[in-house]
Amino acid sequence: MSTRTVVVGFIPLLDCAPLIVAAEKGFAAEEGIDLRLIRETSWASIRDRIVVGHFDAAHMLGPMAVASTLGIGHLRVPMIAPLSLGLGGNAITVSTALWEQMQQHGATSGADPRTQGNALRTVVTARERAGKAPLTLAMVYPFSCHNYELRYWLSACGIDPDRDVRLLVLPPPLLVDALREGQIDGFCVGEPWNSLAVSAGAGSIVAATTAVWRLSPEKVLGCKLEWAQRHPDRMAAVIRAVYRASQWCEHAEHHDELASLLAEPRFVGAPAATLRRGLTNQLSLVPDEPPQHVADFYILARQTATFPWTSHALWFYSQMVRWQQIEFSERDVAAVRGTWRPDLYRLALAPLQVDVPAVDTKIEGTPVQRHAMQSSQGALDYGPDGFFDARVFDPGDLAGYLQALAADRLLGTIPIT
Repeated sequence: MSTRTVVVGFIPLLDCAPLIVAAEKGFAAEEGIDLRLIRETSWASIRDRIVVGHFDAAHMLGPMAVASTLGIGHLRVPMIAPLSLGLGGNAITVSTALWEQMQQHGATSGADPRTQGNALRTVVTARERAGKAPLTLAMVYPFSCHNYELRYWLSACGIDPDRDVRLLVLPPPLLVDALREGQIDGFCVGEPWNSLAVSAGAGSIVAATTAVWRLSPEKVLGCKLEWAQRHPDRMAAVIRAVYRASQWCEHAEHHDELASLLAEPRFVGAPAATLRRGLTNQLSLVPDEPPQHVADFYILARQTATFPWTSHALWFYSQMVRWQQIEFSERDVAAVRGTWRPDLYRLALAPLQVDVPAVDTKIEGTPVQRHAMQSSQGALDYGPDGFFDARVFDPGDLAGYLQALAADRLLGTIPIT
């Protein structure tokens, strides 16, 4: 088997794990791939370097692939996402000072998102009445799950993210320092940066984003459509290698080794003990308190975690429209559907004879119980995947979903053309 080189960029986060393991544990080599990983510090750099061809593929924010395909905020470069790099892994963290204020209004460690959000809303309202500047909250990229999950939580709790608080963008590795310096009051980011803020005594985790949306999507393996079309065999081999690496990562007996590997400075560079807590869904939410179990905080392989659900891409698009990053159009919907590629996923994994979903989309946010979904070998166990506000996203009725969101936000009707 000849060796083919594939250059992949990544950000130092817990969910780069499948890529690291694919390269370091031989899964890529077994597929005939020389997987060369390059560490970056910002999502904007990932975007730019894949656009200009420095990277063949990347550890990519799911919505970034959609935004690039639609040409929102940057060059229009069609991207695809043929594989997901897991579910969850993000959290919302606030400064110690803000946490103390929220506690005065009912927030408690490990409470549900509604309780925490109501406490934050009371603080926000009090600041406004006192004539104080709005709280400043950070996320990692305008077209990111972090931005949309943070906005979803705020809005559902009665906080207008465009009026009541100030949102800005900072790269993940800079967030803890910005919180410690008092430059921001909170952030939404992937692990290990939430836990590092807690261990530094700079902040407290108020909500895992999987408490906002169970089994929520996150990073993908992304690449330019043109590259995948030129190198279909290489693309399929990378999908298989990363899929197999994700399966390896999922097993508890590998978590100590995986945490030590990710802790190396060339990869994530955070303490192995901190990384292991993220892998085992055990997070320290408040400084000097023991870790708590956070259900399904980060899932690497089970629950169809590697499958590129088209309904996830469509939900990202709905949030882009909701927050007025783009106007709705049916032509864009078709382009978004073509960005997620479950067909390439199934084709690549066919030689492994694994059980994969037989459909490309699903209702997001229902049911509240586990259920069986149709699969290539019969049925797969799945769920629950509900939103904390009980809202349901039907990818077949985007217009209706957006109209309902617009009515709830009291901003009139979002144009549906």
